[in-house]
Amino acid sequence: MNKGYLVLASRIREELSEIEKAVDRALRAWDAAKLKGDDAYLDSVALNLHGFYTGLERIFELIATEVDQSKPQGENWHQELLRQMATDVALVRPPVISRDLRDTLDGYRGFRHVVCNVYTFRLSPARMAPLIEALRQVFGNVRMEMDEFLSFLERRGSQE
Repeated sequence: MNKGYLVLASRIREELSEIEKAVDRALRAWDAAKLKGDDAYLDSVALNLHGFYTGLERIFELIATEVDQSKPQGENWHQELLRQMATDVALVRPPVISRDLRDTLDGYRGFRHVVCNVYTFRLSPARMAPLIEALRQVFGNVRMEMDEFLSFLERRGSQE
């Protein structure tokens, strides 16, 4: 039995639950911004979109460290980590996410980078719109693909 994989699966499930809260908050703030016309709600949208991707990246880092035992380094490590998660690592693990989901998540990664480097009042609602409008579906895809990976971890963790 590999208890480490079982612990990792539990940690990922907990993180996914937290990410779902960020998704819900982002969507509520987006609706409030449209309804009330108050730009301050857009700050919440941006912060929660940031939290959505940052939470996923925490999961990816855990997998890279604990399963792959290799986390990308260097200037572009965020991009490389995302690419690594869509890669089948022979004799170690299947892809964590599909290439299509990787490409979709790259837009959230890029937006997260912008949020970290500009004042929120300079963020463009037009740039946020496609991300927030797709967020529920994207998170559903993340959940579905992560559930497959979690099944892999739990099978591996239960083997003797």
